[in-house]
This record gives sequence, C-alpha cells and structure tokens, in this order.
Amino acid sequence: MVMTEQRSSGRHRLSRDDWITAALAAIGDGGLTAVAVEPLAARLGATKGSFYWHFENRDALIDAAIRRWEKETTTDVADEIIAARDAPASQFRRLVNGVVERAEQDRVGPALLAGAAHPAVAAALQRVTSARLDLIATVLRRLGFAPAEARRRALLAYSAYLGHAQLARSTPEVLPATRAGRRAYLEDAIGALARPGSAR
Repeated sequence: MVMTEQRSSGRHRLSRDDWITAALAAIGDGGLTAVAVEPLAARLGATKGSFYWHFENRDALIDAAIRRWEKETTTDVADEIIAARDAPASQFRRLVNGVVERAEQDRVGPALLAGAAHPAVAAALQRVTSARLDLIATVLRRLGFAPAEARRRALLAYSAYLGHAQLARSTPEVLPATRAGRRAYLEDAIGALARPGSAR
C-alpha cells in the first residue's frame, strides 16, 4: 500500500522523477544492488515516507527507472529516425553517430547488461534489443537492402555497437582519441554496413 507523503514545512517535496533520476544514477554507479531506499533517501535529503508516496516498493522504482532508460535510449531515438524525411543515407549516418555518442555516455546500459538475470532487466533488454534491431533494419531497408539482408546487417551493426560501448567503458584508450580519427572510424563502420556487397 502506498503511504501518504509526509509534508514538512520548508522541505522541497521530491517528485517521482527525482527518485527515478536518483535510481538511474545509482544503477550507473553500482548496478541494481545500489538501488536501496535508505541510501537513495539520504542522497536526496528525503525520508523513506517520500519514497513510499511515489512507489510501492523497491522493485517498482527499479521498473520505473528501467522504463525511463528504455524510453530515452531507444523509443525516443526510434521515433525520431522513423519520422525523419531526409535521405536514407543521412538517416543511417545520423543513427550510427547518435547511438555511438549515447553509448559512450550511457553508464546505465552496461550496468543493466551485468544485471540481466533480474526479471525486469531481462524483459527490458529483450524489448530494447528487438526495437533497436528493428530500427536499424528499417533504415537499411530504406537504403535498398532486402529484408533478410537488412536484418543480417542490423545484427552485425548492433553487435558492433555493443562492442564499442564496452570498449568506451572499459578501455577507452583503444578508441580514436581525436575528432578526425573518430570521424574516420565511424565512416569506416557506416561504409562497411551500408555499401552493397560489403559486410560479408
């Protein structure tokens, strides 16, 4: 049962989004085990009563945090690309550049991959992986690839994305250090995935 929030004069009332933001920061810092009500309340300068005003329990907070991560890193990206009216080659370039940039900044995704045994995480990773593969395949079909070939290349692209995200987190020094080097590296990846007869 969700408790009534205690109102204390002079204290800022935390929103549901405040708790979700704190939970995502905790996941990024220490994985799912770092999401605990009392430490989060202390970090936010709040009481547990504030938490229970917004969430029934810890699992509800974890689920809400995962849903927001999913929306910001996948659903919003897909909506933008699907609605785009520029040339397919431009869409693909924008998609690759955008997701690589996000991968380098996203601390939550790798932490969730490490916690994939958690039921809520497993379900989210399944949805996210499916949506991302569908998006990449859609853009590749717009480039003229047959559905089966687009799907094959989408899987290759997503595998490369996961590898890049891991490198950016664990050994960033192996990635190009300069803007020019980074641009050339991404152009090589885009060319390999988008040229007919390549990526074989």
